[in-house]
Amino acid sequence: MPKNLGKFIVFEGIEGAGAETQTNLLINFLKNNKKSLQKLEYPDYQGPIGRLIHQFLHKRYDFSPEIQFLLYFSDFVKDKEKINQWLKEGKIIICDRYFSSALAYQGLQGFPIKEALKIAQFFEIPKPDFIVYLRVSPKTSIKRKLKEKQNLDRNESNKKLLTKVTMAYERLIKNQVLSRWLVINGEKSKGEVFKEIIQCLTPYLSIN
Repeated sequence: MPKNLGKFIVFEGIEGAGAETQTNLLINFLKNNKKSLQKLEYPDYQGPIGRLIHQFLHKRYDFSPEIQFLLYFSDFVKDKEKINQWLKEGKIIICDRYFSSALAYQGLQGFPIKEALKIAQFFEIPKPDFIVYLRVSPKTSIKRKLKEKQNLDRNESNKKLLTKVTMAYERLIKNQVLSRWLVINGEKSKGEVFKEIIQCLTPYLSIN
């Protein structure tokens, strides 16, 4: 299989960690450096699968851990071909959450991580070059989300769940599951966090 010329970078973290913010900051930075890039974000609320996930998160439906995993996984795998094509074209893909989120969240809900990884291997979903994990406490998570909106979804409002998800992410980091994980202190200011991200990624993105 020919080696991909591009790079695939994923931002992860619990709600309120700043993944969306840092994704956009990195995209603007790379555009200013004349890099060819593409942005992805999951769930993809513009598509039918993402809309169903949105309804689940806002408690219009309840699904078993198996159905939850299949919904999220389908959202990722639908973009497999275009991700591979972009990488072959040498583009940098910046992704706000990815399969690693499902491993943390749906794994915690009871879907076995080993089985999830087997499914990912069977479908040959693209693996990120780096997963940038923005580490924040559940307390910070809820505080930040409440500043954004009054009505939090089932994940955003559940401190006990966020604590468990944080632990699930830490296990993924410890074992470097799926990709190389880069851990950033997300408690700092947006600017400080972004500066640290650039320092970590610059050697791999040919940025002057």
